[in-house]
Amino acid sequence: MTDESRTYPDALAPVPQTLVLLPSRGLPIVFLAMLVLVGCRPGDAMTEAGRDIAPDSSWTLVWSDEFEGSELDLEKWSVQTGDGCDQNLCGWGNNELQWYQADNIEVSGGYLTITARQESAGGRAYTSARIRTKGMGDWTYGRIDVRARLPTGRGLWPAIWMLPTENRYGGWAASGEIDIVELVGHEPDRVHGTLHYGGEWPDNVYSGAPFVLSSGSFADRFHTFTLEWEEGEFRWYVDGRHYQTQTEWFSAGQPFPAPFDQPFHLLLNVAVGGDWPGSPDARTTFPQSMVVEYVRVYAPAD
Repeated sequence: MTDESRTYPDALAPVPQTLVLLPSRGLPIVFLAMLVLVGCRPGDAMTEAGRDIAPDSSWTLVWSDEFEGSELDLEKWSVQTGDGCDQNLCGWGNNELQWYQADNIEVSGGYLTITARQESAGGRAYTSARIRTKGMGDWTYGRIDVRARLPTGRGLWPAIWMLPTENRYGGWAASGEIDIVELVGHEPDRVHGTLHYGGEWPDNVYSGAPFVLSSGSFADRFHTFTLEWEEGEFRWYVDGRHYQTQTEWFSAGQPFPAPFDQPFHLLLNVAVGGDWPGSPDARTTFPQSMVVEYVRVYAPAD
């Protein structure tokens, strides 16, 4: 199904919602009933683009990649390849259409570029790339800033997100998933911040809210996407504008703040197709790229 079944309330307080979709790159989408927690009115969350964002003195930089040089830093990132079938997640669990490969990664001029192409590889009709910091960058709590320009077009699904490094509380999504920013390419002016939690699939739920630009799209220019994660609380920002806070979640059989009290690592990828964005259509042009200027991770200052 496409995202027309996924809706978010435009309200300041929790609003009951049923028949919502669970988009995730980890396992299939299912229908569940739940509350969507909203930090502030998405229509009010507008901001000017084109400016850098720096945290105040309450945060200390502990890890970063400014993408200098001409190659991906393999002391910070590993490259995931294939279509997920070797992990029993064919289509990466979402009926995605791409084959991930290192050839779709470029580091040049101070930027990381992940490009989705319409070309055959591994029996798939599209190629793209997916990288992660697992085992090299794993954090419990902190602030993450990513400055990026996102691709556009139906069937494109760029994501900057986090998964648990140890799955301490069980399989997806009992151990959680943190989506810093996701975009489905036919809604190029809208991004989503989401948490996944609860029991193992299919007994999992999600909560989140979108941020909508007042004009233009996220493909037009760079924007800074920020997540602040403290014990018992998450806060999302775009270009320094706070648009959502979440303080309520659960993990089956585990006390709060599980599952979000364990180390998580970062992932950057551009998927093609899948149950949430749908497949590319005749208007989707390739290649399409997510371009990242930096990734910076901060810890609370002592």
